Amino acid sequence: MKTKSILVTISGADHPGITSEFSECLMLPYIKLIDIGQSITHGLLSLSFLFEITDLNEEKNLKNKLSQKAQQLEMKLEFKTIINRHEVHYAGEKYILSCVAQAGITSEFLHDISSILAKNDINIQRIDNVSSSDFTSLEIQTVAHSLEVKWEKVKPQLINISNKHSTDMAMLKDNVWRRNKRLIVFDMDSTLIQKEVIVEMAKVYGVGEQVHKITEAAMNGVIDFDESLVKRVALLKGMPEAKLKNILDEIPLTDGVEEFIMTVKKLGYKTAIISGGFSYFANAFKEKLNIDYAFANDLEISKNILTGKVAGPIVNAEKKAMFLELLAQQENIKLEQVVAIGDGANDLPMLAKAGLGIAFHAKDIVKQNAQQHMSHGPMTSILHFLGITEKIG
Repeated sequence: MKTKSILVTISGADHPGITSEFSECLMLPYIKLIDIGQSITHGLLSLSFLFEITDLNEEKNLKNKLSQKAQQLEMKLEFKTIINRHEVHYAGEKYILSCVAQAGITSEFLHDISSILAKNDINIQRIDNVSSSDFTSLEIQTVAHSLEVKWEKVKPQLINISNKHSTDMAMLKDNVWRRNKRLIVFDMDSTLIQKEVIVEMAKVYGVGEQVHKITEAAMNGVIDFDESLVKRVALLKGMPEAKLKNILDEIPLTDGVEEFIMTVKKLGYKTAIISGGFSYFANAFKEKLNIDYAFANDLEISKNILTGKVAGPIVNAEKKAMFLELLAQQENIKLEQVVAIGDGANDLPMLAKAGLGIAFHAKDIVKQNAQQHMSHGPMTSILHFLGITEKIG
């Protein structure tokens, strides 16, 4: 029996019932529905049906029926015969590009991102505006044409576009775990808060310049974190414990942190601080922000005076990753469901361990090596990466 594949495309002003009306026209014994696609842009509908017709004698009647329905509903209609409906085949990986721009998505950005994807043999399957009331966030559904496409080579090009247009972008695997995150882990210094606590302590104690230099070297991966922490804490020997409260009161939270944590907590996420900083501050922010867990270094204190030593094992890069894994096990959460957010080189193992690791306003070395990065917007922009685009009341 001869058959024919036909693609019918309907377009026009959207209103309820259009899909129902046209699908009813296809409820015939000689019609086999193969595919459907529908999208709405600013109130204008584009609806496509791909179907196989097994009785070619009825083709003209069917087309007349669909044309009459389109005229009745004041819609435009186009027919196209598909010679080989299997000719388009994508063998490569699928990714969602989540794009967030505080000042709005621009045509220049769309041109650059689409050009880079095309040059790398990656096809755009769908683009959705996921902003509730403006044009600040897009999701671009992509698929590679073949297994030869290397996404790791595409990433640096996307970072360049992100920086050029001040548009944050995450390259998210299009799989079952994408919208199924359950645990969010934060670094503290320069991530959850806007300061490096040990630098602020050093300023108060008069050793700010020495500590700042060691801190920068450690965060950029120039020297070992353990060694740097021991050296920095040693410079604080003799500092009164009472000064910690004054420092704590002066430390500002990162923009968007309170709204971000309030939102994810309402949605049932578990949250944790895993910091190479100090537990005095980590525990304080844990209480302030209603965070579930906090892990950090303990300052050794004797008679209300800092001894210049760290009490217990140092929470370094490896320990951070270990705590993340232990938390996931304790909460019975798969690593694919964990989000880790940090800014320093000592966060990289933790970011790599998580299903979604985000370098947040990070040093260059971290941005280049982390799965994702966010360099332009507030913490709330990360909500878009999680598929949360509406405010939670």
